[in-house]
Amino acid sequence: MMNLPLLENRDLEPFWSEEINNKLAMKHQLLFANIDNTPTAVVKRESLAMSINHLSQIDVDYPLVELDEGSFERLYNKFQEIQTGSDFENVDTSTGDDVIEVESDLLDFIRNSQDLLSNEESAPVVKLVNSLFFQAIKKGASDIHIETLEKKGEVRLRVDGALKKHLDIDKNVTGLVISRIKVISNLDISEKRIPQDGRTQVTISGRTLDIRVSVLPTYYGERVVMRLLMQSDTIPTLQDLGFTDELTEDLNKLLTHPHGMMLVTGPTGSGKSTTLHACLQHIATPDKNIITVEDPVEYNADNVNQIQVNEKVGLTFAAGLRSILRQDPDIIMIGEIRDSETADIALRSALTGHLMLSTLHTNDATSAISRLMDMGIEDFLLTSTLLGVLAQRLTRKLCPKCKEPTTLAPVVMSELKLPNIEYFQAKGCISCDFTGYSGRQAVGELFVMGDEVKQMIKDGLNDHQIRIEMKKAGMKTIADKLKDMLIDGTTSYEETVRIGIMED
Repeated sequence: MMNLPLLENRDLEPFWSEEINNKLAMKHQLLFANIDNTPTAVVKRESLAMSINHLSQIDVDYPLVELDEGSFERLYNKFQEIQTGSDFENVDTSTGDDVIEVESDLLDFIRNSQDLLSNEESAPVVKLVNSLFFQAIKKGASDIHIETLEKKGEVRLRVDGALKKHLDIDKNVTGLVISRIKVISNLDISEKRIPQDGRTQVTISGRTLDIRVSVLPTYYGERVVMRLLMQSDTIPTLQDLGFTDELTEDLNKLLTHPHGMMLVTGPTGSGKSTTLHACLQHIATPDKNIITVEDPVEYNADNVNQIQVNEKVGLTFAAGLRSILRQDPDIIMIGEIRDSETADIALRSALTGHLMLSTLHTNDATSAISRLMDMGIEDFLLTSTLLGVLAQRLTRKLCPKCKEPTTLAPVVMSELKLPNIEYFQAKGCISCDFTGYSGRQAVGELFVMGDEVKQMIKDGLNDHQIRIEMKKAGMKTIADKLKDMLIDGTTSYEETVRIGIMED
C-alpha cells in the first residue's frame, strides 16, 4: 500500500479545471483541490487503487494526498454542485416551452405525492430543487433563502437561527429554480413585479414537509424564502425546550388556571410559537376543546383545531377570534396580538372563562404591560385577566466536540460581574458543519402577575419600575440565565452579546 500524506477534518474548496474530465474523475473517486495554493489530487483510502489508476491516465502532474472519509465526502458534494451547475448550462434556457412542460410534469408528479428523490430521470433543475430540500432537512435548517445577485444566484440556509451560505448557482439557473419553486407553490410564474406568497408540500426520503414560500422582487431579480414547517410529531415538550426546572414548574402552574391570559414575548425567531404549541400539547386532553388562530399554521397538531389567517377574505386574528368564541372553546391560542381590537377581544374572552395563550413583540416580560396599555387596554382588564408573561430567546449552544478555552477582557468581566474562571469560544469542526455551534436552548424570564404587581399597576408604576421591583423580589432575568450559560461553558460570550446579556 502507498503511504500518502493524510489530511483530516479539512473543509477544502474544489479545484475545477476545464482540462480535466471532472465527471469521469468523480466516477473514479478522484477529486482536485487547492491546498496551500497548489492544485492537488485528492483520494480516500477505500477507493485508492481505482483513483490512482485513473490519475495515471490523465496528463497532469499534481501532488497526491489522502483525505479522511468525512472531508472527502464534503469536497465530493461541492464537486457535485459544480457539476449540476455545468449540467444546467447545457439546458437550453432560451425557449420556455421545454421548461414549462417539465414543470407541469413536476406539478402532476408532486400531486401524486411520490417521493421526489426516487425519480432519477427528472431534469437537472428538478434535481437541484430537490437536493436543496434534502440538504436543508439533513442540516436541520428552518429556512432556505435563494437570492438573485448581479452576476450569480446564492443559496443560504438558516441553521440554529444563523444564516450560512450553502452554494452559488449560475444567474440563468437561478431564474429556473425560482420558476420551479413557484410552480410547486401554485404561484404565477409570469408575474415577477409583485411579491407573492404560497405553500407547498413535498415528500423527501419518506418525510412529508410543509413549506411556506415567499417571493419578493429585488433590484437584480427575485428572491425566495422558504420556511420549512413542522409536523406534530416534532413539537417538543416543555422539558425539551431547555428552560430551567424552576421556570418550567411555574409555567405549569399558570397553565392549570381555568381562565386568564398567558403571553409569550420576544423578537422574531425566538421560538414563541414553539413554546405555545408545547404548552398546548401539555394541557391537551380529550375533554378540552382547543382552537387556535395562527398566521401561518407552523405546527400541524392532531389534537388541536387550527385556523389559518387569510387577510384577503377578511379572516383576521380579530375576526377569527370572534368566530372561535361561538365554538364553545376551553382553550384559545392566538398566534399574535397585533392590534388593539385583537387585544381587547382576547382579554375580554379571558375574563369570561377561557384560558387564552398568545404572543406579543416586546423585548422583556414586564414591557408587555405598557405595550397592552398603549393598545388602549384598561388597567382593571389587565390586572384581572393577565396570569403571567414569559419572555424568551433562543441561544446557540457551543459544539461540545470543538469548543476551545478563551479569556474574556477584564473590562467585560467587571461589567458583568463574572467570576475569574475558564470560558469557551466557538471553533468549528465536522460535527457542527464548521459553525462552532450545535443546537439551541431556550432562555426565558417568567413574570407572574401576583397581588403585589397588581398593586404596582394600580399605583401607576411604569414597566421599568415594576421590573426593578421584581428583580429585587428574586425574578431571574434573561441576562441572568445567559450569564449562567456562559459560566457553565454552554455558550460563548459572543452569543450572549448577540442575544442580549447587556440589555439589563
